[in-house]
Amino acid sequence: MPEAKRGSACPICGKPVAAPFRPFCSRRCADVDLNRWLSGVYAVPVTEDEEEDERRDEGGEAPN
Repeated sequence: MPEAKRGSACPICGKPVAAPFRPFCSRRCADVDLNRWLSGVYAVPVTEDEEEDERRDEGGEAPN
């Protein structure tokens, strides 16, 4: 029996992935994931140095 592919489980509930909703198993799990992003549960970490660089790029000055 071949080994299951890595990442073949839904990241929300762990059920097998369905092709139309990849990488999720259903529309519900895809919507749960979208809601988590939109409500701020998931966040991309940013260091203060990166924030200061962005302000300089936008034409603003970094606070002293």
